[in-house]
Amino acid sequence: MDKHRPQPNPDDRSDNVEKLQDMVQNTIANLEAAHETMKFASGEEKEQIKAKNARREESIRGFRDEIKDEYHDRQQH
Repeated sequence: MDKHRPQPNPDDRSDNVEKLQDMVQNTIANLEAAHETMKFASGEEKEQIKAKNARREESIRGFRDEIKDEYHDRQQH
């Protein structure tokens, strides 16, 4: 093994639930801010914001599914 090559960090998943919850909160805050911005946006800008918000909502669902999986995994170990 090349002793100059750094070793990968061990997979520390102990705080994944908390990190995912922070990601959900940040995404919700961005979603709410975008709703406020949309009040002053033009037609095309509104459509772009709506599309981005749809992706944000999808991300939130994914984060919540991951939180459930991580929490369940944490309970098993």
